[in-house]
Amino acid sequence: MTKSENVVDVTYAQTGASVHTDALGMREMQQRVFEKREAQHLLVKAPPASGKSRALMFVALDKLYNQGRKKVIVAVPEKSIGASFATTPLTKNGFFADWEIKDEHNLCTPGSSSGKVKAFVEFLNGPDATLVCTHATLRFAFEKLAPGAFNGTVLAIDEFHHVSADTESNRLGALLRDVMAGSDVHIVAMTGSYFRGDSVPVLSADDEAQFTPVTFNYYDQLNGYEYLKSLGIGHHFYQGRYTDAISEVLDLDKKTILHIPSVNSGESTKDKIEEVGFIIDAIGDVVDTEADTGIIRIRRKDTGEILRVADLVDDANVKQRADTQHYLSTIASKQRDAVDIILALGMAKEGFDWPFAEHALTVGYRASLTEVIQIIGRVTRDSPNKEHAQFTNLIAEPDASQSEVKGSVNNMLKAITASLLMEQVLAQNFTFKTKRQGDAPEPGTLRIKGFKEPSTARVKQIVDTDLNDLKATILQDDTFARAAAGSVDPETTNKVLIPKIIREKYPDLTETEVEEVRQQVIVDSVIKNGEVRTVGDQRFIKMSEKFVNIDEININLIDSVNPFQRAFEVMSKSVTTNVLRIISDAISATRIEFTEEEALALVPRIKNWIKVNGRKPDSRTEDPTEKRYADALIWLQRAKQKLEAEKRSTEMVTGE
Repeated sequence: MTKSENVVDVTYAQTGASVHTDALGMREMQQRVFEKREAQHLLVKAPPASGKSRALMFVALDKLYNQGRKKVIVAVPEKSIGASFATTPLTKNGFFADWEIKDEHNLCTPGSSSGKVKAFVEFLNGPDATLVCTHATLRFAFEKLAPGAFNGTVLAIDEFHHVSADTESNRLGALLRDVMAGSDVHIVAMTGSYFRGDSVPVLSADDEAQFTPVTFNYYDQLNGYEYLKSLGIGHHFYQGRYTDAISEVLDLDKKTILHIPSVNSGESTKDKIEEVGFIIDAIGDVVDTEADTGIIRIRRKDTGEILRVADLVDDANVKQRADTQHYLSTIASKQRDAVDIILALGMAKEGFDWPFAEHALTVGYRASLTEVIQIIGRVTRDSPNKEHAQFTNLIAEPDASQSEVKGSVNNMLKAITASLLMEQVLAQNFTFKTKRQGDAPEPGTLRIKGFKEPSTARVKQIVDTDLNDLKATILQDDTFARAAAGSVDPETTNKVLIPKIIREKYPDLTETEVEEVRQQVIVDSVIKNGEVRTVGDQRFIKMSEKFVNIDEININLIDSVNPFQRAFEVMSKSVTTNVLRIISDAISATRIEFTEEEALALVPRIKNWIKVNGRKPDSRTEDPTEKRYADALIWLQRAKQKLEAEKRSTEMVTGE
């Protein structure tokens, strides 16, 4: 067994700014959203626990009282999340009205789908103003309604990443597009994670252009807490069965949410009930199970202390699981000692509120960035019981004797790159500007020689609201799992692969705009990944294994750095030499095909390499950079030969 290593360690200032309220009872994020309350379509991107549900209440009530709207419909992905939008007395904290949901208009309760649809249609035709339902109820009701039925309404969609621009396969996305086109509806879209694991955009570029974005980043949220001071994101690698390794990472002194792997994953034993049994055995001996809550009381092996464990995996006893869910949402969310460990499979992710949770322990690689971010969000709520929150991903080490080595290596690399994205999301944001003589220092601003600032409103909008989404797209690209491991040189990564992805994501950009966005992505990534040290009145940042004075940074220096390689270096410390060799061999065996653009971009570097070394690069070398150069030369030679052959063939046909 190898030790755990954090890829991400972030420390926050505990300013209290994000949790303090103003005279209207609004937190910092809610104030930002309320400022944009008159926009017809609002897109709110903010972390878990930032107060999105209450922000919606403030905006929706203003639209009802001051903007001529008649009804508000709130749609949530699952019934349990509906509780976040229950009746809330806002006037006691200074707002002008209270948020009220009548029992008959809370459609997140038990009952048939046909009954919910009937209640939905009656609400639209009745006098009352507010309703909460699931995404499914909204979709089923829409099948019986014309888009015009939503005239005069506010449609709020929580967990908006469930929408997809692929309207052929995503009915919620199709519904949204039809309602926007066929009515005067006002939309408030809310999400704590705007990344889709399938890489399909949430909205098309044309549809997204109709929304006014309000972004509250993770750093602002966590830096403004009162209690939480630090967050770690790391991995623990194991061999064999994960149930034999679980005790090495399950800290029984911490409030923990443990997500076991999907039964379809390689980490699963295919018997989820037996897996829960192994985990319980690792904790200690079962004392009893409470009849009214379903909570399992277990005596710890080491201290004899009684731990309270909630099992959300076993779904055979429907009543017991319902009792446990009710207990978690009503009692455990308010009383620290109500539960110690929650065992889950598909539950306790988005919208799940257990503020005391300190450790999210997840077994197996998660293919969806959304899922990773939602799980981390379970432990980043501010609570008096914790100064540190931790996310640990327990991942199987690749074994050379197994047939699925390639898949195992890819899972490891993708888990690492997902952590890199979270580091980007969680770190402090900077403004980057071109360095000119005589510039006065500005807090939160870094000046870089040769840097191209945004020259158009479109680039500025991408930089202000889409940078993390773009990084997610880049990091989900298959090439980047290998780029993170250093199998692609920095110049190809930064000047060929990233621009290519930017062009595909934003086909409307000019080449000048693509370059401006590219520089923002690279600079932001390198700076956020860099270790900063202060010596006297000067600041230095670690780049390419050396510290550089921040005042002397230029764009060429930044372009020489692979912004994603540090995670692979951390992983290298976490696995054995043998496992590292397996990973390197698997990467090398996966041939990265060249495009003409990629091969030509390497020509100057290859010429310089030949000049320095006095020979051509050899493809049989152990050096990945030299091998890459050699492969590029072979590709260029073959392309030249193919071109010459085509030319000769043309000459023979034409007789020229």
